[in-house]
Amino acid sequence: MVPHLTTALTGPLFDLERRILNAQPAIEHWFRKQWLEHAAPFYASVDLRNSGFKLAPVDTNLFPGGFNNLNQDFLPLCVQAMQSAVEKICPEARGVLLIPENHTRNLFYLQNVAQLVIILKQAGMRVRVGSLLPEITQALPIQLPNGSTLTLEPLARRGRRLVLEDTGSAAGFDPCVVLLNNDLSGGVPNILKNLEQEVYPPLSAGWYTRRKSQHFAAYDRVADEFAKLIGIDPWLINPYFATCHQVNFHEHIGEECLAAQVDDVLQKMRVKYAGYGVNHAPFVIVKADAGTYGMGIMTVKDASEITGLNRKQRNKMAVVKEGLEVSDVLVQEGVYTFEQVKEAVAEPVVYMIDHYVVGGFYRVHTERGVDENLNAPGMFFEPLAFEACCTLPNPDCAPDDMPNRFYAYGVVARLALLAASLETEDRELKEGDR
Repeated sequence: MVPHLTTALTGPLFDLERRILNAQPAIEHWFRKQWLEHAAPFYASVDLRNSGFKLAPVDTNLFPGGFNNLNQDFLPLCVQAMQSAVEKICPEARGVLLIPENHTRNLFYLQNVAQLVIILKQAGMRVRVGSLLPEITQALPIQLPNGSTLTLEPLARRGRRLVLEDTGSAAGFDPCVVLLNNDLSGGVPNILKNLEQEVYPPLSAGWYTRRKSQHFAAYDRVADEFAKLIGIDPWLINPYFATCHQVNFHEHIGEECLAAQVDDVLQKMRVKYAGYGVNHAPFVIVKADAGTYGMGIMTVKDASEITGLNRKQRNKMAVVKEGLEVSDVLVQEGVYTFEQVKEAVAEPVVYMIDHYVVGGFYRVHTERGVDENLNAPGMFFEPLAFEACCTLPNPDCAPDDMPNRFYAYGVVARLALLAASLETEDRELKEGDR
């Protein structure tokens, strides 16, 4: 299924995509150089927004949870990339212990875990799934909607190694790699601390310490360098952002900071919109600086809206996953999405393993607008959106030809992936200095 872009492909985006196509050899050479200098995250997904005049990432998830939504035809790409990722960190490939989120009832999420198991097994790895849930004291098989079965097993600690105890084996399952698909929003459980095994993504990538503002600060650096490479205005691929700390929505604390930052970002956007002849009202997204699942997010078009929040809005913004109180807030330039699938608003999500694009899908919402967050109850996914590999553009076709559009998506997603690598390096460097 090819998405429909509801705005004419003219002006800045057409020029951006054409420049990306023309510069493909230079771009791929540049990426190769970057990955020689920086370690790619184990895997990631990037939410993009395409407004017809701007193409930019708005969120990067280092614990992606939608592998079951990818086009099944891309499974070979996933397997090949997974082989590359695991061989770098565990050449012996003794085994991979996969640790998911603490869900047993979210069967759609568990289908993602089951798909990861399939990818790892087809990449030649022994793989088992260990749960952090204390109530799981023995192997728990769970029937999934697609007819498959996923077995969760209780984790055990042996010295500084994480293992699964097998009743029929003295050795049990002693993996060389621990792969997290749990974003650690609530912190790092003691059982995961000070392991001698490799843990990917690193514990420091969890939301208990990671901040979206850190990611977009790193993305600023990446976008500026890339923009110089292909000769574009970095704003075309980079949303403005600002932060406020020590915010308390219940107590009306931090409202002045938020209102001032909202006004500042909107003013910058108005200048750019005027320069590019964009006839749409600028808006910003105010969201928790840490966390996922689309919680703690609102669309704002005027700074006065911040001081006029009602109790329901404050309650919505005050708490995110795991019931954690929001104190750090990101004010991010809103990027319209003018793409549609089945006449509903849609946004592309690109998935990567190691530094390879392995596919993607469209997040679609029939009840949300072009200026709203689509990661909300009622969304659905179109797994057939990417009918061809994102890495094989056709320079003889127009920029909006399907493989060319998706190649541009893959390039911008990889820029966000590189920013995640720099962000992780910065964070680990700061921790090393303590």
